[in-house]
Amino acid sequence: MLTPPTLTTARLILRPHRAEDFEAYAAMWAEPAVVRFIGGVAFTREAAWSRFLRHPGLWRFLGFGAFAVEERASGAFIGEAGFHDFRRALTPSLEGTMEAGWVFSGAAQGKGYAREAMTAALGWADAHRPGTRITCMIQPSHAASLHVAGTLGFVPLADGLYNGQPMALLERRRATGGA
Repeated sequence: MLTPPTLTTARLILRPHRAEDFEAYAAMWAEPAVVRFIGGVAFTREAAWSRFLRHPGLWRFLGFGAFAVEERASGAFIGEAGFHDFRRALTPSLEGTMEAGWVFSGAAQGKGYAREAMTAALGWADAHRPGTRITCMIQPSHAASLHVAGTLGFVPLADGLYNGQPMALLERRRATGGA
């Protein structure tokens, strides 16, 4: 079992999820601004708990997963960023890839945290999972996330359909000689 590492950036700490994160986690997933481009429906407390519990399983069974993102200045849980493989019913399939994802509370959006957190997470992936294909799935109308993905080196792969919603499927291209 891989113990999730802790990564530090100028403003953030990326670390394993902790039980005490759950209240902030559930509140984040209940925010309409957070779920607007992620299914469009606020999560119930029960659904948030189920989602929260899968984080340790991803790390245990796949050797990668999402990090809880903590703001260094306040110590507050503000979101999550990292990787998953949810075995989605999606064509073309992203199964078997490290699917990148990030989500931040409404108060933490628009501050550059997604790019900062994912830059650290991708650096970890490059060092510990070299050569692994990294993808992501974003609603085509989510301009902010598409912009973040582009700055991280993701390029269009295909158009997809997930749960009846169109999705932009992207994959990360690494520059020769580095990330």
